[in-house]
Amino acid sequence: MTADNRLATLLAEYQELEQKLADPSIHADQAQARKTGRRFAELSPIAKTAGELTQTREDLAAARELAAEDAAFAAEADELAERIPTLEERLAELLAPRDPNDAKDVILEVKAGEGGEESALFAGDLLRMYQRYAERHGWVTELLDSQESDLGGFKDVAISIKTRGIPEGGNGVWSRLKWEGGVHRVQRVPATESQGRIHTSAAGVLVTPEAEETGDVEIDQNDLRIDVFRSSGPGGQSVNTTDSAVRITHLPTGIVVSCQNERSQLQNKDRAMRMLHAKLVALAEEQAAAAAGDARRSQVRTVDRSERIRTYNFPQNRISDHRIGYTAYNLDLALGGDIDSVLDALAEADRKARLAGEDQLSRG
Repeated sequence: MTADNRLATLLAEYQELEQKLADPSIHADQAQARKTGRRFAELSPIAKTAGELTQTREDLAAARELAAEDAAFAAEADELAERIPTLEERLAELLAPRDPNDAKDVILEVKAGEGGEESALFAGDLLRMYQRYAERHGWVTELLDSQESDLGGFKDVAISIKTRGIPEGGNGVWSRLKWEGGVHRVQRVPATESQGRIHTSAAGVLVTPEAEETGDVEIDQNDLRIDVFRSSGPGGQSVNTTDSAVRITHLPTGIVVSCQNERSQLQNKDRAMRMLHAKLVALAEEQAAAAAGDARRSQVRTVDRSERIRTYNFPQNRISDHRIGYTAYNLDLALGGDIDSVLDALAEADRKARLAGEDQLSRG
């Protein structure tokens, strides 16, 4: 499809969505209204830029015609002519293929890996980094499941991160945090180290777009094995005395999710189903991409220090992203949630790859 045909198709879709959102009946189905609103927001910058480009071209033609009779319009024509290449470039960027999940919320999981208790403490540091980053952007976080370690870290923790309302320009949580999936390595003197030696350990991060309430995948209840058990905290200490924790196994794929943070078995099951739904949608998308010959790699799912995407070096106050050669000496700020600079660098590398017609930047 040519760029002009793609633009015409998207503008027609934009007008159709605008009509749907103007119909009060759509709000009877909140899930559908939210999905429609997100797509409308995603197409709005394209429609706005295309409209501005068309208007500028018309104004230029008019200014040139008037300049033939009145030289005063020549300067205006020159100014309008200079604006057109900028608008054309902006529109080309907006029309470049983008990630269809960019407007979605996410489920983010952090898992301790090599390094024992120190890895669990680092997993806790990463969790707080993402929570603070979410706060900076006005997003909402919700703890879905966690398994704490003896010293207050996390062996495994999962949270959801959501935008408030419709994300502007279709740029939701996934558009920013999709780069975080993979192995994160830390180099520092652990709290458990008595000799002052620097240790290296790792934690794994998995980011999954949260599935829409309707229209993504259907889960057959006959494909599920649901086990209940007693929640436990650090050191095996019982959190409560009822079998409220839930573990769900999807038999066809072998995917296992669990949730034990709520005292209600029903609440834990609901949260576990959200996590399973998101994982099944992500799996279906990966399989579809593979079938289409897509060369993008999936996120790293093992927590091996040799498969790292980023290193956090405490002695040097350094953060390095190995995918794009990014290095900054502001680790203290990054752990406080100020990670926009590295995410911007990753997004820019992906933008250049898309404009060049290459596969999108690997997310781990």
